[in-house]
Amino acid sequence: MKRAALLLFFHISFFTLYFASAQTEVVPFVPGSTLEGVTYYLPRTAFRITVVCEKTTIRPGDFNKYADRYLRLQDVPVEESIQWTLKDIILEPFGKPDPAKVYSIKLKSKTVAPLVGLSHDGILLSINCDAQETFLPELPKPVKGAAPENPRTYMTQEILAAGSTAKMAELCAQEMYDIRDSKNALVRGEADNTPKDGEQLKLMLEQLDKQASVLESLFSGTRQTDTEVFSFFYDPQQESDRDVLFRFSQKFGVVDADNLVGEPVTISLKVMESIPTSVPSEDVTKKRAKMDNGVYYNIPARTKISVAYQGKEYVNMETPMAQFGIVELLSNTLFDKKTTTQVTFFQTTGSTKDVME
Repeated sequence: MKRAALLLFFHISFFTLYFASAQTEVVPFVPGSTLEGVTYYLPRTAFRITVVCEKTTIRPGDFNKYADRYLRLQDVPVEESIQWTLKDIILEPFGKPDPAKVYSIKLKSKTVAPLVGLSHDGILLSINCDAQETFLPELPKPVKGAAPENPRTYMTQEILAAGSTAKMAELCAQEMYDIRDSKNALVRGEADNTPKDGEQLKLMLEQLDKQASVLESLFSGTRQTDTEVFSFFYDPQQESDRDVLFRFSQKFGVVDADNLVGEPVTISLKVMESIPTSVPSEDVTKKRAKMDNGVYYNIPARTKISVAYQGKEYVNMETPMAQFGIVELLSNTLFDKKTTTQVTFFQTTGSTKDVME
């Protein structure tokens, strides 16, 4: 199965390329600056993939051995474990410089084409006007779950003074039953200190529930759930059908695509339209030959992308992608001194956004 390249580092690499002239003279160039003019990239469309998961840490209680004896609790955890849950997968397209599509606009006295705007990595953004460079939004922040309360805060002096774990467990269980009796008495209005105010009664019942729950965790164990965020880049070069994007394990979370401890998260990418390549006539070929100093741009093709895991579809989107389209040329006559043509381009695809005279 053919697989698209995965970029596992959270940054976009800069490219060092070499541009060969007609005389095969090879000189290194930096995007946006050459001796002959302005060099720019057209983009190909890549994606940042963000995976949002929940990590639940399950810890056994100190009295887990006595859970069945005193509270009739069964199947309580006896050792620490971690459970992962896949919550969301987000695909965000962005433009990445395509090293196969690098061009130069020559500096000439009769043209204004070199007045261009480039992104920080050399992608063409605009001609004769300003264009705002866009960046991927910040990643969602990981969220630390609330830590379980310390049960000793709710232990009586008698429990803390017990001489053995078994005795402490017995006294904790008895304290829980006493709390239950106090709660029932309050609900029935039989307690000596039953408040007349409904709001105060509610607060007292909530406090009793909290005490009982924290003490019970000594037998049943605790669970702490954190939200974790993973991110990597996906740079497709061809269509795909259920390629393994990465794998997910309920025990280990997000793992590499070739790590069989996890179940596959698959991606399918299909080009929805095919852009025909015209066969120009002799006259058109001659005219095009005179446009060599024009500006190249992309005509992207629309694609459909879906991402699924265990039969559930997490992503179903349609988006234009530059690498599945074609490259066309804006005539250099649009940029001579007699015109004030302004052009902006989509940073993600390299296609024309606005053309104004």
